[in-house]
Amino acid sequence: MATEVENKPVAVAEEDKKVEQPAVAAATAAATAATPAAAADKPAADAAAGGDDKKAADEKPVAAADGDGATVGEGGDGGAATSSDGAAAPAKKEKEVKPTVHKANFEKDVVYLYQFTRTPMLPSISPFCLKVETWLRLAGLKYENIDHKLKLRSKKGQLPFVEVNGEEIADSTIIMKELAQRYEKDLDAALTQEQRNIAHAMISMLENHLIWVVLSWRSKNTEQMLKGYKINLQHALGSRLPNALLNFFFKFQFSRKCFQGAKKVKAQGLGVHKPEEIEEFGRKDLKVLSELLADKPFFFGDEPTTLDCVAFSVLAQIHFILDEVKYGLKEFMQENCPNLVGHVSRIKERCFPDWEDICTKLDLNAHIPKPEPETKENKEGADTEKTAEQEKNESEKELEKDNSNEKTEKKEEKSEKVEENKEKEEAAAK
Repeated sequence: MATEVENKPVAVAEEDKKVEQPAVAAATAAATAATPAAAADKPAADAAAGGDDKKAADEKPVAAADGDGATVGEGGDGGAATSSDGAAAPAKKEKEVKPTVHKANFEKDVVYLYQFTRTPMLPSISPFCLKVETWLRLAGLKYENIDHKLKLRSKKGQLPFVEVNGEEIADSTIIMKELAQRYEKDLDAALTQEQRNIAHAMISMLENHLIWVVLSWRSKNTEQMLKGYKINLQHALGSRLPNALLNFFFKFQFSRKCFQGAKKVKAQGLGVHKPEEIEEFGRKDLKVLSELLADKPFFFGDEPTTLDCVAFSVLAQIHFILDEVKYGLKEFMQENCPNLVGHVSRIKERCFPDWEDICTKLDLNAHIPKPEPETKENKEGADTEKTAEQEKNESEKELEKDNSNEKTEKKEEKSEKVEENKEKEEAAAK
């Protein structure tokens, strides 16, 4: 089973620190986001600290028990011990009820998914994150993405991970296996043993070989990668630093031989080869997948299985790259494996009808219906208020009209009186 993106969490840059520090931290987090597969690291530092706290908590009650013994044998000193025990008891109780998950106010049976932020080209540049989300949609489970701006990792130091009913599950393969068992959502239930064996072999090829081919290209072409997926580091990291600065540090950190991609590709064994040799390895993987799929809609017939989820999550990383960015594997797949392109399109249409909202609005939860901006009652109230205002305006206009008519009539009466007076004066003069 391939490992996920496994790195220690990176703290978001604080405003009161120097500019260089947050920039490096942000670039480190972004480089982690661009790493689809990585060698296993130690668990996050905060998880280790949690272990120490637990140990201290376990030792504290022992000391309290000793104090109780002193109370029985030594009188006054024991009274002091009792007082101290009484103060320690609430602290222990508070520690027991402390939530062990990030989403403390969780809803029952809702799967909370922690992954990377969206990109304008595809829902996630991590095949493992995309794999889990695709599986959740195929399985029909209720889930919600948590927008954590790359701050959080699982206790294993990985992304993706999920929380369900107050429990954390890490590693994409384990996530899918656990949830399938809990909610009876096995996508492979109808497969024969031979088909299961083929699926296992193909998934191993995808996650332990083809993904590394993609990572090798990313680690050596960081600028093209950012452009190809239209990655906005400022949005992805929730940072206020300029994108130009974030891009600079990202390229510097991600392409260094001692950091992330290049180092891990070399450690895996693929990185010692020339770029053209690595690309040839990827072409062979694509050809094998294409021959297995043949003219079927999905790998084992009319319904998608786990292999379809994994294949889509990896092939999408190759297919959904901006056309302006030249990538040999994408061109090879389009020209020589059109059935794989069709497979990607079918999974996309079936699982991601909200693809446009995801990629244009970068909405993590485009699948969740949004509340209406105004309720019906409010609209009716607004219409009533509008009608009243219109009536008021109309009455004011009528009043003004009446006033103007009265003024006109008075003027006419006055002019008539003036003319009558003139006629009388002229008659008197005669």
